[in-house]
Amino acid sequence: MKIQARHVGGWILAALLSGGVYAAGPLTLVEAQQIAENRAPQLTAARAQETAAREMAVAARQLPDPVLKVGVNNVPVSGEGAWSLVQEGMTMRSVALMQEFTRGAKREARSDRASQEASLARVQQRLSLAEIRRETALSWFEVAYQERTLAFIKTQIDELDLQRQAGEAAFRAGRGEQADVMAARLAGERMRDQLAQMQRDIAIARARLTRWVGEDAARTLAEPPDIEHLSWQPAQLLEGIDSHPALSMRAAGVAVAEADVRVARENRKPDVSVELMYSQRGPGYPNMVSLNFSMPLPWDRPQRQDRELAAQLAKLDQAKAEQEDMLRSYQAELRASLAAWQADLARLQRYDAELIPLSRQQIDAAMAGYKAATGGLQRVLEARRMAVDTQMERQRVALDTARAWASLNYVNPREEDNPLASPTQGVQP
Repeated sequence: MKIQARHVGGWILAALLSGGVYAAGPLTLVEAQQIAENRAPQLTAARAQETAAREMAVAARQLPDPVLKVGVNNVPVSGEGAWSLVQEGMTMRSVALMQEFTRGAKREARSDRASQEASLARVQQRLSLAEIRRETALSWFEVAYQERTLAFIKTQIDELDLQRQAGEAAFRAGRGEQADVMAARLAGERMRDQLAQMQRDIAIARARLTRWVGEDAARTLAEPPDIEHLSWQPAQLLEGIDSHPALSMRAAGVAVAEADVRVARENRKPDVSVELMYSQRGPGYPNMVSLNFSMPLPWDRPQRQDRELAAQLAKLDQAKAEQEDMLRSYQAELRASLAAWQADLARLQRYDAELIPLSRQQIDAAMAGYKAATGGLQRVLEARRMAVDTQMERQRVALDTARAWASLNYVNPREEDNPLASPTQGVQP
């Protein structure tokens, strides 16, 4: 029986461990971002795109495959030698090999175009990495700060229940009014409604976090990181802005457009094809060798090749204009995010230094008046309601601050040559 009990206990322990009950601690922001990076399909897609472009860069540099031709020429279809391959002296069985000699400059232009596509895909990995880290942080903060608000609401419900019980006892003893009891009940029910709403919001926020970390979104979250400091100095806001992934994407797009212009310019010049043919004739007739050269004739270059070049030049102008517009927009966005973060930090300090302490002092004063029979329970409930509103507003400001911090701190990931191995930290913009 002891052996069986020990086995049963071991099975239960194994089941608990396999279910992850003891396997994972609180989910930190850094761990959440690492999980999101490791399971991000967009990074896999961008790496595959880069690999494909680099393979095409090698292939584009090569000459086209030679063309093998086999045929029969000048076969008679009438007379005594109809359909004979040996009686007519002009009948030839031929085998030919044709090779197009694409000019080296054209092949290099096409290869460079594919290389620029690979660079674009590489920048796309950095952009995807920055987005993954930022969006994961935003989802993580959403859950973390709402759960803090939830814990505060639960504490307030417990205190309201105690006040309701005290009001009921005072009413039964003839020292209180029934209106106070009803007000306490109403305040408690309203707080429970806020609790239900917050539980709904947390469930939605965890569902969004699941988008990035999967089943780990159900874990308890660790304490939020320090959001009062960035990993870069705000004074360096616009230094190295061209290295930001979003702007690097535009720069890479300009490089691709320039490569398209070079390809279009090289396409204006025709290539030469060479064909070597060996022909075998019937008995008594000599065999023959033929050498042919061919090339396309750009007889309507102004309406074809020149138009194609003009189209690529227009696309290049479009890419440069979009790059300039993105630069201005990005500068404005960075300044706005920095201003919002700094303003929210100042608001948080004001809440912690002034508003929250004042709301607590108001509750203490109302409670003292209620105990001394100089004030009613209604005043206590009103003071507590204002304190709850102040505390919840403080949490909303904290969440807004965390969002602005995440948008700034993860704007430009490190170690761009190895996205999956890069640490979950930001660098200066």
